[in-house]
This record gives sequence, structure tokens and C-alpha cells, in this order.
Amino acid sequence: MVGSVVDRPAATRQRTGLVLTALIIGVVSFQLNATMVTPAMPDIARTLGTTTDLVGLSQTMFLLIGGLAGVVLSRLSDHVGRRKVLVISLLVMSAGSLIAMLAPNIGVLIAARVLQGASGATFQLTYLILRDVLSPKQFGQALGLVTAINGGVGGLDGLAGGALADTVGFRAVFAVILGLGVIAALLAGRFVPETHAGTGGRMDWAGAVALTGALAALNLGISQGNDQGWLSPLALGLLIGGAVLLAVFWRVENRVGEPLMAARHLRSRQVWPLVATTLLALTGVFCAINFTVVLLSQDEQLGYGMNATLSALMFLAPPAVIGLASGPVAGWLAPRVGWRLVLRVGLALSIASLVFAAAFADSRWLVFAAFIGLGIGYNGLVMTTLSGLGVVLSPEESPGALPGMNGAAFGIGASLGIGIVAPTVDGGDYHTALWISVAVTALALVASFLIKPPSTTDGENV
Repeated sequence: MVGSVVDRPAATRQRTGLVLTALIIGVVSFQLNATMVTPAMPDIARTLGTTTDLVGLSQTMFLLIGGLAGVVLSRLSDHVGRRKVLVISLLVMSAGSLIAMLAPNIGVLIAARVLQGASGATFQLTYLILRDVLSPKQFGQALGLVTAINGGVGGLDGLAGGALADTVGFRAVFAVILGLGVIAALLAGRFVPETHAGTGGRMDWAGAVALTGALAALNLGISQGNDQGWLSPLALGLLIGGAVLLAVFWRVENRVGEPLMAARHLRSRQVWPLVATTLLALTGVFCAINFTVVLLSQDEQLGYGMNATLSALMFLAPPAVIGLASGPVAGWLAPRVGWRLVLRVGLALSIASLVFAAAFADSRWLVFAAFIGLGIGYNGLVMTTLSGLGVVLSPEESPGALPGMNGAAFGIGASLGIGIVAPTVDGGDYHTALWISVAVTALALVASFLIKPPSTTDGENV
């Protein structure tokens, strides 16, 4: 890889194990900010004497800032070095965790969550570092494990967060995250080699501001469209503003000497079809797993009438556990048979599972079986290969750009999916909501056939 200072074949097994340990603790500490904090939100509201809406805003700010940080910091690491950016990100996250643990009111907590979100490039930086220090086949297996963590630590993180909140209080959740964040920063500084440190160059801050502004406006526009209606003035204004900023970003990238990503790459079939596939896959499947089935299972009149704990144990934890097991298998398989092939198989299996769930939505056990299929197809195959292709297909002169953009597509797709199906779910029509997920995921499969590998892939089967 251009600019890498690490010779992959020279890396010892011991060194590789230490690097992997440091990186995995880092991504776990970041992931817990989302999955472990969620069940503690009611206790946060009670303890700080605030509303659940404001606590929800703190979570939204964490996710939003995390997505924007992923775009900027991944590309910045091309210029100043991956380890340096990773360690600083983990330290900032730890500072945010300390402030959140001690927060006296919701205002301080929101500020703390913004700081925690600044570590949002942790996953993308981990992918890039793994790509720099491992062989293509080793990279696939390690990536599968890391990507599986992105879906939650086997469902145990959410259960642990709820248990801590119930017995000790929400501050204990942030104490756990703080401890892991500090350990991750120390291990990364000690064992992770510096890669891409000698490229230098100037960061395209104008392009970064335009792109992050566009993504922020689009995310907020989707959120407002979901809450107030897609034709509300605020939602329309944000969505139009996001589109205008995207046009500004395109113009900037055509003019600057060292763009965030050159316009010719943005037009290429190794970039935009991948981002489109990611956006559509997340739009179609994320809402089915994390929104539609959750409400269906807890609906006492039209659904299964479960409580929140039983719903999570039946429909959220099993796909997460299966994804944790199948992700490394997908990563092992992809470099051997082709990243795009494994992606398409995963999308096809996800579509079949969603069709089964939509057709038999009245039966909790048949839907459970369908979501086992999603654990393999989506959490295992699709999530692993989408993340891997973001690294494998990124242009050599800007290797951090596509992982960052692809990561942003994950967040926008998740928000967009919920926004699309929310009116249908609110009306109690869960069958239609699931069929919408089928249709959008089918579009993702179509988009995946437009992905074209670069002319040289370093012997890797793309």
C-alpha cells in the first residue's frame, strides 16, 4: 500500500496478536458507547431529572458526530499517520466518558457524548491499520471479527448495560467504557505500528467541511422528516441544504490539489456503487432488525406482546451472536472466492430471510427463524464485505477516503430506513414494513452488480 511503513510479511505472529488485541479493545470500547448506553437511557433521565427526549438527543449527537468524525479522521490519517489519529481519538473518547460519568446535568452529558462521538473513526482506522499490517487473507479474517463487533458484542453488551443501570446506575456504564478506552489508548500507543506516516500533504479541509456539513444536514433532515413529516419546512430545508452542500463538495474536489477524494474516483464504479450498495443495504435491513421487529414483538394488540427484555433475547441477541461467529468466516472466505461474490450471496440470503419474515409476520417463531438467516446473511456476510470493500477499493492516493464515506453511508442508511418504514409501522402494518425492507434490499443487490474492481488488486480476489 502506498505510504505504508509496515512490511506485512515481516510482521511476527506475536506482534500481530498484540496489534489485534489493542485494536479489538479499541473498537469494543467505542461500540459500547452505543450498545451499552442504550438500555441505561431511562436511568439517565431519572438520575439527571430530565426528559427521555433530551437523553435521546445525547445519543443522536454521539451517532451523528461519530459518523462525521469517521469521514474526516480516516482521511486525515493518510497525512499524519493512523496510530496517531487512533490514539488521540481514544483519549478524547475517554475524556468524554469521564465527563459523562460525572455529569451533573443533561447539558454536560450531551457535551460529553459529543466528545465520545469524536472517536467515530475507530472502526475505519482499525480497518486501515489491519490492511496495512496483514496479508490480504489475514486481513479478511481479522476484519470479519472486527465488523461483527460493530453489530454489538453478541448481545451481551446491551444486557450488561441494562444490568449495571438497574443495580448501580448509569455512571457505572460510563466507568466501564472509560476503563476500556484508557486501556485501548495505552495498548495502541505501545503496540500498534505507525502506518502511512510519511505521506505528508495537505488535508482538504474545505472539502471536509462541505461533506460533513452535507451529511449532517441530510441526517438531521431524515430525522426531522421522521418526526414532523417529510414535507415539513425544517425537514425540506435541511434536505435541500444537504444537497446544496454536496454540490459544493463536488466543486471543491474538482479544484483543490489534494482533494478528500478526486472527482474521477467519485465517478468511478469502484466508489459510488459501493456507497450506494451500503446505503441501500442499511436502509433495507437495519430498520427491520432494530425497529420493525422490535415494535412488532412488543405490540400487545397486533404483535406478540413481549416485554423489552424478552424481545431483545429472542430477536436481537441471536442475530448478533450468529454475526459474531459468521463474520470471521465471511472474512476468511471473501479474499479466496471474491469480496463481491460473498456480498451478493449475503444480500440474496438477507432478501430471502426478509421475504420469509414478511410472509409469516404473524408467527413469532417463523420470524425468529428468518432473523437467524439475517444473522448469517446480513450481520455476517454483508456487513463484513461492505466494510472490507471500503478498504480494498479505496484509491491508493487517498486510502482513508472511501472507508470514511462508506461508514457515513452506514449511518445515513440506518436513519433513512427507519424514516421510511416508521409511518407504516406506526399504523400497525408490519407486513408492509417488512416488504418495504425486501424491496430496498433487492435494490442493494442490483447496485452490488455495478461495483467494479480496480485494474490492480495486489493479487486479491475482489
